[in-house]
Amino acid sequence: MNCNAVTSPLRRALLWPCVVVLLATPSAWGQGSPTLSKVEQTGIITLGYRLGSVPFSYLDERLNPIGYSMDLCYRIVDAVKARLKLRNLQIKLIAVTSATRIPLVVNGTVDLECGVTTNTLERQKSEAFSVTTFVAISRLLSKKTSNVQSLSDLRGEPVVSTVGTTNIRFLNEANLAQKLDMKILAGLDDAEAFQMVQTDRAVAYVMDDVLLRSLVARAKNPAEYSISEESLSIEPYGIAMNKGDAAFKQLADDVLVSIFRSGEIHTIYNKWFQSPIPPKGINLQLPMSAALKRVIAAPTDMSDPKHYE
Repeated sequence: MNCNAVTSPLRRALLWPCVVVLLATPSAWGQGSPTLSKVEQTGIITLGYRLGSVPFSYLDERLNPIGYSMDLCYRIVDAVKARLKLRNLQIKLIAVTSATRIPLVVNGTVDLECGVTTNTLERQKSEAFSVTTFVAISRLLSKKTSNVQSLSDLRGEPVVSTVGTTNIRFLNEANLAQKLDMKILAGLDDAEAFQMVQTDRAVAYVMDDVLLRSLVARAKNPAEYSISEESLSIEPYGIAMNKGDAAFKQLADDVLVSIFRSGEIHTIYNKWFQSPIPPKGINLQLPMSAALKRVIAAPTDMSDPKHYE
């Protein structure tokens, strides 16, 4: 029906069906993007956050998700709100773990996963990643009294990593390839894995260096622990999202690249890595790595670790 063609005597009787049709039809702003269309129709965008991945995504004293990754995700949300002209866009927050984060993105429950997820070729089969937002290096955390400097020092020992991570996969592969006979344990999260080292159930914890630094900084006696110099693997982080939505990924990438090019990324980085952060005011005192500086200068969503060497 052509609503503009309705004649005056019939207009009142026929106008309402036209209004219904118009309201049910997605606007041009969300077309071409399943995620944007869903957000436009529901008025809700869903972010996945981590409970304790300091300083990327964790809870403050009021149990609100905060962190470096959260700040970047909120900037993407602002762009979605502007694109769809949704003044009252609702943000729904869902806690995810290393085990649940990928399934929740894949099944569409989470629109943006704002945590510490490494972009890998294997994961790209089921989800998409934004341009790289951080580059971590996997290392070993242990008690200084254990005198652990490398994986070879852990032959026959119990070693822990976190379930559902690239680190525990690397640990299993290295254990077989190097015939180290390690007993590999799986913690549900960083806190549980670190506790295994604290209570001597594990000699070392294999995880990304920045997360290890945050755990040590918050420990009761930080001086008791050491982080190895040995680099086990390179971990490029990205914000995960629906694989079949190139338009939404482009929007997210455009926001991040704009933050990189304006230099605002340095302000955001310093806020979380070189300043006291809530809730206890710890300061990681972690300068920006050369690898991340290169990413900022030339943004990329490549998963190959060699690209970041």
